[in-house]
Amino acid sequence: MEFRPHDYQRHCISRILETKKIGLFLDMGLGKTVTTLTAIRELKYNRFQVRKVLVIAPKKVAEGTWTREKDKWDHTRMLRVSPVLGSLAKRIRALNTPADIYVINRENVTWLVDYYRNDWPFDMVVVDESSSFKSHKAKRFKSLASVSEKIDRMVELTGTPSPNGLDDLWAQVFLLDGGERLERRYTWFREKYFQPDKRGADGTVYSYEAKPGTERNILERISDICVSMKAEDYLELPDLVYHRISVELDAKSAKAYRELERNMVLELPEEGEITAASAAALSNKLLQLANGALYDGDRNVHQVHDCKIEAFLELVESLKGRPVLVFYNYQHDRERILAALIGKGLRVRELRTPADEDDWNSRQIDILLAHPASSAYGLNLQQGGNHVVWFGLTWNYELYTQANKRLHRQGQEEKVIIHHLVCEGTRDEDVMEALERKEDVQNQVMESLKARIRRIRDGA
Repeated sequence: MEFRPHDYQRHCISRILETKKIGLFLDMGLGKTVTTLTAIRELKYNRFQVRKVLVIAPKKVAEGTWTREKDKWDHTRMLRVSPVLGSLAKRIRALNTPADIYVINRENVTWLVDYYRNDWPFDMVVVDESSSFKSHKAKRFKSLASVSEKIDRMVELTGTPSPNGLDDLWAQVFLLDGGERLERRYTWFREKYFQPDKRGADGTVYSYEAKPGTERNILERISDICVSMKAEDYLELPDLVYHRISVELDAKSAKAYRELERNMVLELPEEGEITAASAAALSNKLLQLANGALYDGDRNVHQVHDCKIEAFLELVESLKGRPVLVFYNYQHDRERILAALIGKGLRVRELRTPADEDDWNSRQIDILLAHPASSAYGLNLQQGGNHVVWFGLTWNYELYTQANKRLHRQGQEEKVIIHHLVCEGTRDEDVMEALERKEDVQNQVMESLKARIRRIRDGA
């Protein structure tokens, strides 16, 4: 296929060529991969400015997206891609295979740096979904930062550079400029741009909030090495419609849910702050209950109700054979969905390999099951259908939006409909409210949980 770049893509290609270390914070669907591949081809074969390129990506993206994308276009088909994946022996063999681009999953970055030690060979590095390097405490960030002086060119790609707040930008920008724009240490950055927000009784600071004008100041500081674009400014995509399906628990299931919720809440200590860990654990249990099953301490599954499964089957039936991409949260959800679809005459598949992606896009799959954490980034699924079902909801707004964009992206020709199965009177409702507000999700987790706890204790 001939690549005819949009004006914004030409601009981004030029910026990669002109700026040795740059962040392309392009919204989902704007063609970050082909833009970067085009620049790599120019740098290597026309300008002779790079020798060996490393692409760091989420595992699913590393497995097939970059190879598939370069094969899609006439001008990039000649690039040789070597996926550095699998066992230790396979990874080493891939590194020793002559290629232009070596693609590795982000979990193996530390291994790669340790493997080469002082003999780092990659003069250009592309970090696909750089928001996964947002933590300055993570090993993958520290490892990559340790070889930054040996990297002549770097491109960071993401549609959500600061999913949980502006402080997510520091580590990503540090990889580009070594701290020149946003301070050399994270603590200095935080002190300059943020102020204490929530404190404990002993004065311990639990969270920080941005000082007035922080967003403007930070964006001005990084504007010369970062390009930010939103899809709605450059693409005419089909409509995105959100459909909420209320799931009502039957009397027996509602009673079981309330009793289990009450018992778990009453097990919490009366005094002291609810910690992030205890809040996450309780929310996790309640979301499992809303979905219909629960893990015990030994990972045994206890089924509580089939209300959401029944609603899911009714939705699938109403879609009259149209392909559906289904996101689940827990393994017992996946198992119960698969069991419920047996005998329905549908072609059901789990998204595991690049072949599954290809078969979905060629309309050989009716129901494609996926976990948002393993399929939210980089996968192009827009040709396979236009219906998404969230069987189990997630608090993670970044994963939520990225997962939805697997269908709502360039090349989609139909209106994309996002169906949410929301169990009434359960933690599902809190999650939907947080996702609809699109801001401060972590705070919403805590506050909504506290509200539920107060209601239950007042009624106890």
